Amino acid sequence: MLATGANGAGKTNLLESLHVGTQGFSPRTRSDAELVRFGAEAARIALAGDRAGSPLEVELILQPREARRARLNGARLESAEQLRREVATLVFTPDRLVVVKGGPAARRAYFDRVLARALPSLAPLPTDYAAALAQRNASLRGVAGGFSSREALAPWTQRVAALGAQLVEARQRAVDLLAPRFAERAGELGLEDAIIRYDGEPPTLDLLEARLERDLERGSTGLGPHLDDVAIMAGERDLRAFGSQGEQRLAVLSLLLAEAELVSEHRGFPPLLLLDDVLSELDPERRRILAARVRAYGQSVITTTSAAALPDEPDQLLEVRASAAGTVVA
Repeated sequence: MLATGANGAGKTNLLESLHVGTQGFSPRTRSDAELVRFGAEAARIALAGDRAGSPLEVELILQPREARRARLNGARLESAEQLRREVATLVFTPDRLVVVKGGPAARRAYFDRVLARALPSLAPLPTDYAAALAQRNASLRGVAGGFSSREALAPWTQRVAALGAQLVEARQRAVDLLAPRFAERAGELGLEDAIIRYDGEPPTLDLLEARLERDLERGSTGLGPHLDDVAIMAGERDLRAFGSQGEQRLAVLSLLLAEAELVSEHRGFPPLLLLDDVLSELDPERRRILAARVRAYGQSVITTTSAAALPDEPDQLLEVRASAAGTVVA
C-alpha cells in the first residue's frame, strides 16, 4: 500500500495511528495528550483485518490522564500494551536513525523490542531485570546511608545476577538470529560486510560482590546488561562514529527487513511494515531492491510525496490530503 500526499498532509499521522492501534503506543511520543486532536477530549482508533487467516478487530481509546483502553476481537485487554503480543508491527521513520547513531541506551531498547517481538516468551525479561536493578540500587543507597543492612541487599544482588545472566543470554540469542539476515539484507542494499555484535557479559554473583564497595559509593550497580551495547558495523567501522548518514539509514532499513523475516519465521505470520518517507534518500536501484523485498513480506504501508518514487505498482494507492476537518484519506 502506497500513501501519497504533500508535506504536512498527514501521512505520518496515518502511520502513527496504525502503530498505536496495533501496538498500543506511539513510536514518537509517550504522551497521549499529543495523540489527541486539539480541542478534543479523546481519540479512538478502530482497525479490522486478519492475522494468519483469522479475523482481527482492534479498538483503542485514548484519553489524556487516563489509562488507554483496548479491545481485541471485542474482548477487553488488561492493558493496551498487550496488543504487541498479538500483532507484530515494525516501523521506519527518519528519527529511527537513533538506533545506529545514538547512544547505547537506544540500541539496548531497540534490541529488547526485537527480543519481545520475535521471542514473545522472553519479552518480560528486560522489565523484570530493570525492576530488580531498581530495587538493588535503592538498597545500595539504603546501606550507604545507614538505613539498611548488607544482609537486606544480598537477595537483590542474587536476583540481579540471575536475571542479568538470563537477559544477556536472551539478547545474544536475538542478535545471533538477526545477524545473518541483517548482513544479507544490508549486502543487497549495498552496505557491505555489515555486522551486528552484542557486547556484554553476564553479571555473575562473584563479579557483583567484587565491586560492592564501588557500587555502595556510587549508589548504583556498575555492572550488568543495563550498561551493554550492540555494535553495528560495516567491516571494521563502527557506523555510529564512522558511518555516513546514508550508511546509517541503510543499516536501520536492513535491521527492519531482517527483523521482519525473523518475526515471520518465529511467530508464523508476517509483521505489518510501516515505512515513512523511506524512499526519499535512496537511489533508483536501491528503491527497486527495497520495493521487491517489501512485497515479499506481507502487508506494508509506505508514505511518499509522489507515487513516481516507488518503482513498482502498489496493490493499493491512497491519497492523503489535509482539510479543515483533519486528515482525509482517499
